[in-house]
Amino acid sequence: MIGSIKGKIVLRTEKFLIVETNGVGYKINVSSDVFSKAKKTEIMLWIHTHVREDMLDLYGFLNREELEFFEMLINVSGIGPKGALAILGITSIETLKKAIGTGDTGYLTKISGIGKKTAEKIVIELRDKIAEKMKDEKGGISLQGELDALEALKSLGYSQNEAREALKKISLGHGRTGEVPDTNTNAKIREALKILSGK
Repeated sequence: MIGSIKGKIVLRTEKFLIVETNGVGYKINVSSDVFSKAKKTEIMLWIHTHVREDMLDLYGFLNREELEFFEMLINVSGIGPKGALAILGITSIETLKKAIGTGDTGYLTKISGIGKKTAEKIVIELRDKIAEKMKDEKGGISLQGELDALEALKSLGYSQNEAREALKKISLGHGRTGEVPDTNTNAKIREALKILSGK
């Protein structure tokens, strides 16, 4: 199995990259987040090799935490690699883990758009594993604050996707100021508005 690939990006699309190494071009499926960060010509990706009867697909991630979380998601019944990749593209892994660890299915359905039954399956199957890892973590992200910010942005006329993308940038620390206003909903809304207006 392929564990990682380092090479030159010879083709990029919104769903996959072709990375050439030692004269071989590998088609690697990536999340929207990986795609947006793959700006350089050279890249190193951690790889999940997904084998089916008639197909072999590669999925690439920028770090091992993303890869491990992806592998946890595809072990949930009913979630395939493409669905897991879409979930990873929604917000930061820290936020997703907090939602799952606290059993917040409402957050998962509102932010990600996945169905209630799928959200419940994710929580049931992953909650204990994630809660165990989060046991020693303090503070962190306020999920209610994120939902409030999402609703506020939608009420200002932005689509759910636009609002979600802006909030994701903030949670990943890619806001205009580079700061992550996790605990202050108003600050999060202000930062999202700066991103959305391009100022």
